[in-house]
Amino acid sequence: MNFDYLFNTQLDALKDEGNYRIFAELERQCGAFPKAKCHDDESPDEVTVWCSNDYLGMGQHPKVRAAMQEAIDRCGTGAGGTRNISGTNHEHLLLERELADLHGKEAALLFTSGYVSNWASLSTLGARLPNAVILSDSLNHASMIEGIRHARCQKVIWEHNDPEDLDRKLAALPANATKIVAFESVYSMDGDIAPIREIVEVAEKHGAMTYLDEVHAVGLYGPRGGGVAEREGLMDRITLIEGTLGKAYGCMGGYVTGSAALCDFIRSFASGFIFTTALPPAVAAAARTSIAHLKTSDIERMQQRRQVARLRQMLDQKGIPHLENPSHIIPVMIKDPVKCRMLSDILMREWGIYVQPINYPTVPKGTERLRFTPSPLHTDAEIEHLVEALTVLWKQCAIAHAVA
Repeated sequence: MNFDYLFNTQLDALKDEGNYRIFAELERQCGAFPKAKCHDDESPDEVTVWCSNDYLGMGQHPKVRAAMQEAIDRCGTGAGGTRNISGTNHEHLLLERELADLHGKEAALLFTSGYVSNWASLSTLGARLPNAVILSDSLNHASMIEGIRHARCQKVIWEHNDPEDLDRKLAALPANATKIVAFESVYSMDGDIAPIREIVEVAEKHGAMTYLDEVHAVGLYGPRGGGVAEREGLMDRITLIEGTLGKAYGCMGGYVTGSAALCDFIRSFASGFIFTTALPPAVAAAARTSIAHLKTSDIERMQQRRQVARLRQMLDQKGIPHLENPSHIIPVMIKDPVKCRMLSDILMREWGIYVQPINYPTVPKGTERLRFTPSPLHTDAEIEHLVEALTVLWKQCAIAHAVA
């Protein structure tokens, strides 16, 4: 059997569709975010990164870097094993307390990534709670979908951000069902925000548990960066809030927060927690410092919102179509996978602008886009350079402008 032939056949089909992923070889420059050194021979030596999920540039903040360096000198690099055997470090417990406080919960539980925290928690809840039914928003992240699949319990898909459809589907379930409503606050591809209050009220009406993914919101929304639920004053009404340390906090890892019993339940039964090596203590120390800083500092959030608004305004002035939404994510719609890849390549090679094309299966076919995430560290000049490049390419590539 020629296995490489089987592999290459499917890879070639992916390339023909325009959906083959090419990774840019970049080197983040400490203290120079959003600049990065580029190791692509056909591109400039230095490029501006426009698609980072390090939304506030905290991965390069002096206090966060110092905390990681100090913890390395104190604890070394790795955790030494799983939390169960040899890997629980004092820094892990301090971080979990910081996270519980952030969301106003009794407890928190760390994971190695946001993907793992969703996969492990949803699969454990669905598999072990009696007569469990997980009701999942139709645009939930792949990590949530994978967790629900592994739960092997009944699942119900409800229309995206539609509390009325959720209400109907909850009402149709048997009285003895343990109902779990799983949804996100900020959806990362379209940048829309869930009507959390309405969803929570529907869930409460039917006695359902609420599972809220705030990975694209923590650090960015709410007076202390607790997410959209904090901004709306709803954290106490949500059963489980899940988040990440790898986006606005600029580090790595995921977590869930909730009651002490809930976190202990997941800790005790989730294989994705039990059998994986713990986060390095230095990463936990850096994340705790980042969270603590953003609990009291609003400067980064305010400057980011200014730059987001500025980019939107300039795109509108030039007729460059982007999805309107109330978040920090700006999807510029291309709607063609080949053109999307081509535009990304030209922006990199000729303009020193790095933005990855977002194609299927991340988004549905026909909705391909370039996804821009302005940070507080993007300058006005860099925004003007980006808009100039997009304006030139729109004419060269004959892409439709937005209707005024």
